Amino acid sequence: MSTKGASTMPKTEYTIEPGKQEIVSTVVLDAPRELVFKAYTDPTLFAQWWGPRRYKVNIQKFDSKPGGEWLVDHVGDDGSRHGFRGVNHDVVAPERICQTFEYLGVPGHVALQTATFEPLGNKTRIVAQIVFQSVMDRDGMVASGMSEGADESMERLAELLERMKAGK
Repeated sequence: MSTKGASTMPKTEYTIEPGKQEIVSTVVLDAPRELVFKAYTDPTLFAQWWGPRRYKVNIQKFDSKPGGEWLVDHVGDDGSRHGFRGVNHDVVAPERICQTFEYLGVPGHVALQTATFEPLGNKTRIVAQIVFQSVMDRDGMVASGMSEGADESMERLAELLERMKAGK
């Protein structure tokens, strides 16, 4: 069953300023922030929306507490693997998650991401600031197609939230 047409897919806005080491993304989702926060912090739910549809999400570690580590693989149909890991530094339900993010295909390039979840009635605005170690690292992330993958993740998250609101 498709949920397309049932609600408008979210539109993520990106602020990527020349010469800066950060990316700021903003998206509004049609769900209460407690539900959105749960989708970010429950490994079973997270695996259903994070990343492009062409990958299966394999969660190896996922501790959503301060100091908790996470380790996640995207696995392609061809057996290709893309690993990601980080540490949660601050988790304040349902307001904020601050964590490191590292793509294991280019190890040693660690970014710090802070996502805030702002209530807008029955909707939620997520503002995510990712600060990279250098402008070159930030530009590499942008060149990798990051926005396409992030946009697809937000579409998948919106679909999951619709199912969660419907009790499915």
